[in-house]
Amino acid sequence: MVHGETTKRSLLDAEALIGRLQARAVEQLRGEAAIGALVDGSDLRKPHAQAMEGLQRVKRLHGEGTVPGYRTLNAIGVGRQRRGLLYHRLFSSQAEGFLSESAETQAALASVGAALAPLGAEVTYVFDSEFDDVAVWSTVWTQRHHLVCRVKHRDRLVRPAAAAVCHLYDLAPRLAPLARIETQMVVRKGKQPRPKLQPVTAVVAAVPLVVTYREEVRTRPDGAEHERQVWLVEVRLEGAHEEPWWLITDRPVTTPEEAAEIFRMDRQRWAIEDAFKIGKQCLGWEDVQVLKLAAVRTLAALGWVAAGFLYELGVTLEWAEVRLLTRLGGGELRPNRPPGKLVLTRGLRRLLDLFAAQAILADEVRQHGELPPRLAALLQQAPPS
Repeated sequence: MVHGETTKRSLLDAEALIGRLQARAVEQLRGEAAIGALVDGSDLRKPHAQAMEGLQRVKRLHGEGTVPGYRTLNAIGVGRQRRGLLYHRLFSSQAEGFLSESAETQAALASVGAALAPLGAEVTYVFDSEFDDVAVWSTVWTQRHHLVCRVKHRDRLVRPAAAAVCHLYDLAPRLAPLARIETQMVVRKGKQPRPKLQPVTAVVAAVPLVVTYREEVRTRPDGAEHERQVWLVEVRLEGAHEEPWWLITDRPVTTPEEAAEIFRMDRQRWAIEDAFKIGKQCLGWEDVQVLKLAAVRTLAALGWVAAGFLYELGVTLEWAEVRLLTRLGGGELRPNRPPGKLVLTRGLRRLLDLFAAQAILADEVRQHGELPPRLAALLQQAPPS
């Protein structure tokens, strides 16, 4: 492996792992009448890396500027009873074959749509503001699915019912309150020095409008033009310092129950972020300086296997990958005491160390033609039977 001489395809690669996770998610969600596809685009930051393959610039976690890292796209399917990972891909603008982030997004939506199509469920995509893009919405509507999307572009041109075209922000005075929802959120109130989890009242208001879009707008400038009835939804937190947020949805928002459902779906996207975080945080990104992009992708996929086990995404102790991560992390396989986050994290970090060692040894061979004789002899010893 160090010399790159093996030609065998491993089942422990990103594509194979994510394919299994997606297939398992579809089985988990079978029988659900309604499914939410929670889509998240996030960065894997590697602020001190220089030699990792395919690094691009991504936003800092805090403050201005950028750092080296990678981009990811993820989607989790959520029903009333179960959930599962529908999509994950780590990509970089510096990687061979990269086209554009919009192409990556379209590929993700196509994969999720194809996976869910046989289930016959009502599907609603739930997006953050980075997907405030009519090309994304067009793809969802072409699949005959629904969407709830955070608004980023308040200067978008829209047409209110029976009125002339205007900017989205011009509709603010027309928002009609529909529901008051008592909930718990991490917010800052009054003179509190920092946000904390506490009771808060959310006031949900809405106004109807019309959005114009084209089919396949990225690839077909002459695509058929359509209009879609949608609603602008505002969520305002009473007594909190947080700014109100806006959502666009094509699901009707005309009653208190419908308004509360849209609020619930957007909150669900927040709640599921714990599952996203483990895929980013448990790999020890700042501990290693040399890794191939394929290895990074495999580790991120294994992070999703671990997240799938911890957050009940259909992954169980029956999965060989979970058993391997448990052993690598120093845990014991006990059905009545499943491995936790720390054990699986240690297992992932040991695999990361393995990939790093392989990359460093391969670089040593490239630079000097061979490894030091004693080390080479040690590495060539037959594995224990």
